[in-house]
Amino acid sequence: MTDAYVLLLVFGIPLLAGGCLALVGQYHFAPNLNVGFSFLTFMAAMLLAAQTVAHGPAFALGKLFFVDPLNVFLVALTAFVGWTTSIFSRPYMRIERDRGKMTGGRMRLYHSMYQLFIFAMLLALLTNNMGILWVAMEAATLATVLLVSVYRTAASLEAAWKYFILCGVGIAQALFGTILLYLAASRQLGGSDALLWTSLNAVKGSLDPTIMSLAFVFLLIGYGTKVGLVPMHNWLPDAHAEGPTPISAVLSGLLLNVALYAVLRCKVLADGALQNGLPGHLLVGFGLISVLVATFSMFRQKDVKRLFSYSSIEHMGLMTFAFGLGGPTATFAGLLHMTVHSLVKSAIFFTVGHAVQKAGTQTIDNIRGLLRVSPTVGWGMMLGALAILGMPPFGVFASEFLILTTAMSTLPWATPFLLLALAVAFAAIFVRVQGMVFGDTTAKVLEHSPALLPVFVHLGIALMLGLYIPPYLATWYRQAAAMIAG
Repeated sequence: MTDAYVLLLVFGIPLLAGGCLALVGQYHFAPNLNVGFSFLTFMAAMLLAAQTVAHGPAFALGKLFFVDPLNVFLVALTAFVGWTTSIFSRPYMRIERDRGKMTGGRMRLYHSMYQLFIFAMLLALLTNNMGILWVAMEAATLATVLLVSVYRTAASLEAAWKYFILCGVGIAQALFGTILLYLAASRQLGGSDALLWTSLNAVKGSLDPTIMSLAFVFLLIGYGTKVGLVPMHNWLPDAHAEGPTPISAVLSGLLLNVALYAVLRCKVLADGALQNGLPGHLLVGFGLISVLVATFSMFRQKDVKRLFSYSSIEHMGLMTFAFGLGGPTATFAGLLHMTVHSLVKSAIFFTVGHAVQKAGTQTIDNIRGLLRVSPTVGWGMMLGALAILGMPPFGVFASEFLILTTAMSTLPWATPFLLLALAVAFAAIFVRVQGMVFGDTTAKVLEHSPALLPVFVHLGIALMLGLYIPPYLATWYRQAAAMIAG
C-alpha cells in the first residue's frame, strides 16, 4: 500500500467510525466497536509512521495532505492515546449509564463525536493547507463542545458554552491570521498554492515581513486559545471539570498538542519571513506567564479535575517556552515533553475518572483512601502524579531538565521563575494526591471493573523515555527539531 493511501486511511477510518456509531452508538456493543475502530486507526498510523521512516515525507491528493517528521510522531501519538482512551472509556461510560447520567441517545452522541473528534485532530495534523488546518481545528472545537455538554447538566452546558464562545473568538483570530498569511504569500504564490504550507515554507524568506508579523500575532492568539495559554485559558478548567473524564484525557493529552502543532507550523513561516526573533520572544513570554499563573492557581482548586487541568496549562506553557527558546536542544526537549505529557496526563485522568466514580464526588477533600479500596487506582494516581511532577527517572524529568539547562545558558533570568513554578506545582499537587491515595476511605466498589491497563502502559512508556529513547523516535525528534528551529 502506498504512502498516500495509508495517509488517507489514517483519518478515513475515524470518519467512517463516526458515521457508523451515529447509527448504533447506543447499543451495548458500541463501546467495543469504538475500541475496534480506534485500534484500526492506531494500526494505520503506525503503518504510516513506518513508511515515513523508510521513504521520507509523502503527499496525498496532489499536495493537499502530507506527512513529515514533525507531524508523523504526533499522528502516532494521537492515534495511540485515542485507542487507549477508548479502552478506558468502555467501562467508565457503562458505569455512567448505569447511574443514570447517560441515556441511549447521549451514548450515541458520545461515541460518534469521539470518533469525529479524533478525525478532526488527525486531519489538522496531516493537512498541508493552512485553510483546512483552520477548518479542522474548528471541527474539533464543535465536536468537543458536544462532548463536554453530553451530561446536559446546568454546569456542563455552561462549560460548553464558555468553551464555545472563548474558543470561537480565538478561532476567529486564527482565521484573520490565515487570511493575512494568504495575503503575504499571494505575490509569490498564486491560487491555492498560497495556503499550502510546503509552498509557503519554500518561499518564506521572501514573504512580506510586516504582514507576516501581524499574521503570526493573530495566529498565535487564535491557536494559543486552544493551547490554553494565559490569558486565553479560562475555558479549559471548566471543560475538563464538567465533561466526561475520557474527554478530559483527550483534551489534555491530544487537542492541546494539536493546537500547539498549528502554532509551530506558523512559527516556522514567521521565523523565515521576519528574521528578528519576534515569534520566539512571543512564545517565551506567553509560555512563562502560563507556567506561573497555572502553578499558583493550583492551590485554590478543590475539584480534582480542575487541579489537573491547571497542570495541563502549566505544561503547555513549558512546551511553548521551550519552542520559543529555539535551538535544537530546547526544541528536542519540547517535542519530548509533548510526548510524555500526553501519556502521563491521560493516565492521570484515567485514574481520576475511576476515583471520582468510586467516591461519588470530584471534591478533593472527599476523595480519600483510594489505596485501600482499589490499589491499582491508588498506585496509578500516585505514580502518575510523581511522573507529571518531574520525578526521575520518568520522561518528564528528562524533558524539563533539558529545558531548564537550555534556559540557564540562553535566557538565565527566566530560570528562577521556572524553578519557582515547578516547586509550587510539586507542593500543590503532591499534598492533594497524597491525601486522596492514603487514609480512611468511604469509596465504593464500581459496577464494572475499571480498565486500568492503559494507565500503567502509559506510565511505563513515560518511564522508558526517561531512561532510553528508541533510535527511530530520537531521529523523528531531531528532524522535527531542525525543521522548527530553522
